[in-house]
Amino acid sequence: MSAEPRLAEVTDPEPARQAAPGSDQAVKETLEDYTLRFAPRSYRRWTPMVVATTALGGIAYMADFSIGAGIGLAHGTGNALLAIAVAAVVIFVTGFPLAYYGARYNIDLDLITRGSGFGYFGSVLTSVIFASFTFIFFALEGSIMAQGLKLGLGLPLWLGYLVSTLMVIPLVIYGMTALSKLQVWTTPIWLLLMVGPLVYLVATDPGTVDRFLAYAGTDGEGGVNTASVLLGAGVCLSLIAQIGEQIDYLRFMPPKTEENKQSWWTAVVMAGPGWVVLGALKQAIGVFLAVYIIAEVGPAAAPEPIQQFKHAFDAMMPSWIVLPLAVALVVISQIKINVTNAYSGSLAWTNSFTRVTRRYPGRMVFVLVNLGFALALMEADMFSFLNGILGFYSNCAIAWVVTVATDIGINKYVLKLSPHAPEFRRGMLYAVNPVGVVAFVAASGLSIAMYFHALGDTLQPYSPVAAAVIAFVLTPLMAVVTQGRYYLRRTDDGIPEPLLDEDGNPSAVVYECHVCRQRFERPDVAACRTHDAVVCSLCLSTDKVGDHVLPEAPAVA
Repeated sequence: MSAEPRLAEVTDPEPARQAAPGSDQAVKETLEDYTLRFAPRSYRRWTPMVVATTALGGIAYMADFSIGAGIGLAHGTGNALLAIAVAAVVIFVTGFPLAYYGARYNIDLDLITRGSGFGYFGSVLTSVIFASFTFIFFALEGSIMAQGLKLGLGLPLWLGYLVSTLMVIPLVIYGMTALSKLQVWTTPIWLLLMVGPLVYLVATDPGTVDRFLAYAGTDGEGGVNTASVLLGAGVCLSLIAQIGEQIDYLRFMPPKTEENKQSWWTAVVMAGPGWVVLGALKQAIGVFLAVYIIAEVGPAAAPEPIQQFKHAFDAMMPSWIVLPLAVALVVISQIKINVTNAYSGSLAWTNSFTRVTRRYPGRMVFVLVNLGFALALMEADMFSFLNGILGFYSNCAIAWVVTVATDIGINKYVLKLSPHAPEFRRGMLYAVNPVGVVAFVAASGLSIAMYFHALGDTLQPYSPVAAAVIAFVLTPLMAVVTQGRYYLRRTDDGIPEPLLDEDGNPSAVVYECHVCRQRFERPDVAACRTHDAVVCSLCLSTDKVGDHVLPEAPAVA
């Protein structure tokens, strides 16, 4: 393209809106969520702290209490606390570069993954992994809520599963606007109900701390050993993909400037990798509460959060209010996280479907798909084999997140073989980049084989370590072998205007897409192959015959 595409005249402060091919409902969803695309500056009107609060509200889930309790009951307090700490360190270190890229360049984890070693179609693999994460944890939280409804209202479990699934649909339809209000208003109540009973128990009965620290687990040995720590860490590391849900909020961060850089960085660290600090504390609390109620209820009920908090509230309050408060805590927690699970899962499914079929059916379709998978898992009683599911899943999640984090940290900043600014637009990327795909497939495949004892019983606990190490080693190795050849299909998108402004933030200059006739900011458009105009990223994704997709061009070294 020799001529500069037409710049739209901006006459109002409203964001450039997307009119994607499809129904009116699909258009409405895309306007709210900027599905499959860069989130424009004109839409990102929240302060850093509001975005951070909204993002952290999504980690109010009760699964941490169950995960911590399960590890503690099996391996003892010492092994459980070490496992939780090991997993937290890995999650924080790998989550930081991903959170930074999401907040700095205003794109979700799928778009980051495309340009960080996987390619335009290669990241469909990881989108499915992430979507699986959302419905697995939706099912887990729904199961916990159903336990609360059974105890508090006498609802049978199957009905509780259905109620916990259907109640989130109205909340998740409206995307970021509704979610930000929900999370901000419910977080203080949730924190009070969670922390209050723990503080009371420790203050009034210091012996609970001694019993907690001395608990030896079901094997009765109580000593710290590597295998137990790694098995426990493997279960905790299933949560490594949570950074994807955090980024679904962090992509709405305002531009980083000299005036807001302190609050900007605080919000990114706190709501990005920092989520795991609160997550690890909840897992440790889960061990504590499980040990506390073993004598009263027995080990069978100890991993159930509703039982944990019922007995904790019972120690500090009149009996008539105990059960309502415990049920309220479980219900609030389930709603806070499962609207996020349904929201993020629908984005992941939509991303994959649109790229493969080149058709955008509307995000609501995949809200229902995700909820259907979750309901099926709940009805299959996934809670009874929770640790097995999470231990297996963590191998795939670790391989993916470590591959992308390594590509950002090593390949972009150290080796400089991966393009510094993330790219996600069709036509600019190769379909598949062997750097990330090979590293991910090798790491996840070998670690899963280890998890299922294919390489012997001795190596089985080390499967999460193998997933992380293989991904960390192969990602830069593949970049060196390929010399970064498969990152960019072309380096010039045909638009003279720079992608980034003078502060390094995505440019806010607005262009008009000649296909949908809507206005979009600079990072979301590319020049058209057949017209002297620009095309938005979603119209490029849904171009069935490739009329608008720029041809391949030699990459500039």
